[in-house]
Amino acid sequence: MFPYINIFGRNIPMYGICALTGIIFGGLLIALTLRKRRDYNKAHIINIPLFAAIGAFAGAHLVYFFTRLDFLIKAFQHADIAFASSETTFEVLGEVFGGMVFYGGLIGAILAAFFYCKVAKTDFSLYADIFAPAIPLFHAFGRVGCVFAGCCYGIESSWGLTYTHTHDGITTTVTRLPLPLIEAGCNLLIMAALLILRKKHLKKGSLLAIYFISYSIVRFVDEFFRGDEIRGALLGISTSQWISIFVFIAGVYMLLNRYKLKKRESFGYHVPLGEVPEGYVYTKYAGAVAPWEQYKLKPEVLAEALAAKEAEEESTGKPSEDKQPDTQPDTKSDT
Repeated sequence: MFPYINIFGRNIPMYGICALTGIIFGGLLIALTLRKRRDYNKAHIINIPLFAAIGAFAGAHLVYFFTRLDFLIKAFQHADIAFASSETTFEVLGEVFGGMVFYGGLIGAILAAFFYCKVAKTDFSLYADIFAPAIPLFHAFGRVGCVFAGCCYGIESSWGLTYTHTHDGITTTVTRLPLPLIEAGCNLLIMAALLILRKKHLKKGSLLAIYFISYSIVRFVDEFFRGDEIRGALLGISTSQWISIFVFIAGVYMLLNRYKLKKRESFGYHVPLGEVPEGYVYTKYAGAVAPWEQYKLKPEVLAEALAAKEAEEESTGKPSEDKQPDTQPDTKSDT
């Protein structure tokens, strides 16, 4: 593989370059998303990714630590050798904390972002849908980085990528399934699906739930074709597959919570970019609220949203629309 690139005499990890490229393109996608959106706060758009990045870094390393518990136990069993010096101690710590697991990063990022939204008293679901399509885009670039780094490879195959492995001083060349590239392609398909669904009349929080469901299925399946063993397993199922099961359940619950379980604040929609349906108002908490659901808003929130709408119409010279849509969907199951 090609783990490093030499730039001005310094070896720069290709994985880091791919991850940085993913962050840049993900940021551009978010910027395009926000270009015609009005139901967000600029401060939250900056703060949420910062908190998510911290949570992702901590979560990715923490989950990797749990996958290397067997190594740590063996190190303690031979403590006289493993911790004989500061050099060997740092080697052990590097082995148990030196790697990262995507699922750990995802969960850490979600929890950190959720915590920020709670403290800032803003709606997590509203902002989660803004960032959701950027997650698989970033992950696709990360998987390309795995190809360069030579990690997360697939099982031996008659076609694919050629890997060189060294074990006990013996070097072998093996052709393996290009699993990182396959998963990168799946992530791009998920991103495309989310971008299409974003133009539909969905309730807030739906896009993140759909991402959870779709990626957990992809990850559960491709784990059967992984050729690396540094992942940990329980009852014949890898750590990532166990996490996939819980992520899938979480995604299904999130959708049910928005459409069937009638939880508080289960209303609010995302509307196609640049298109504001007649009679709708935007709120910072619920997103775009249909006329037939505006009674669910607190009076002061509705008054603020209507005032903002009138102010924008006056500034743009657009006449105020007082009438509601002629056709209203049946929303009895949502109320």
